[in-house]
Amino acid sequence: VDHGIRYLCMHDNSFIRYFKGHEDRVTSLSLSPSNDQFISASLDNTVKLWDCRSPNPQGQLSFTSAYLTAYDPSATVIAIASPISQTVCLYDLKNYDKPPFANFDLAELEDRFAASHGQRDAEGWTGLEFSNNGKYLLVTTNGPGHYVLDAYEGSLVHFLHRPSVSRMTPYAAPGDPLPPSESSTPSYTQADAAFSPDGRYVIGGNGAQAGMLVWDMADKGMKNVLTPKHELGSQKPLGVVAYNPRYNLIVSAEKEVTLWIPDLD
Repeated sequence: VDHGIRYLCMHDNSFIRYFKGHEDRVTSLSLSPSNDQFISASLDNTVKLWDCRSPNPQGQLSFTSAYLTAYDPSATVIAIASPISQTVCLYDLKNYDKPPFANFDLAELEDRFAASHGQRDAEGWTGLEFSNNGKYLLVTTNGPGHYVLDAYEGSLVHFLHRPSVSRMTPYAAPGDPLPPSESSTPSYTQADAAFSPDGRYVIGGNGAQAGMLVWDMADKGMKNVLTPKHELGSQKPLGVVAYNPRYNLIVSAEKEVTLWIPDLD
């Protein structure tokens, strides 16, 4: 099985470059916001640093069950998340081979929301994202909610509850067993929630139901729990959701890709 990463040209739908080195399925890709570098995580327990201009990795970290990665907006810090160990570690990118300068332990949070909302302990994390202002860190899951953390202290800011999801969505997270499929190759999902460019809102899918949920970070909530402020209509469930960090444009995907633009009315 080829676990290489492919660099696709959108102009003519051809591959520009292949990046080989991972020995198991890749679970996360994060593009640098400032240059041509990116980082990847894999089930082979490594995180690799790449440059789009070279097929060879520029660096590597060995990290047990490091399924998720993210750059901060300044591209000076990388975050690596391990759902099995329930930790998020922050590294200085220039000194990535040194120990992390911050470790956020989410075990207590997961225990709390497993008891109150049915969140799964030490599994089900699907994405990791910094807000554009660098203040918050979003840990998305395929369970009843997502975690918004203070990016400096690791403390909980909000738990974004999805009332329609009782246990987990139909989308497998890295580390989950992949269901067999005769019609397609089974794969892990990516994050189905994302920050708006101003960092005030988080938009995300509604599990197996159609519709896009919107949480307002300015709301207080009860005991750090936020319920959706709005719901935007869609014809199908949303397995992946992303927000363009520069323009007011949202993209969602399940079996089809949909672009969302603001309604000026």
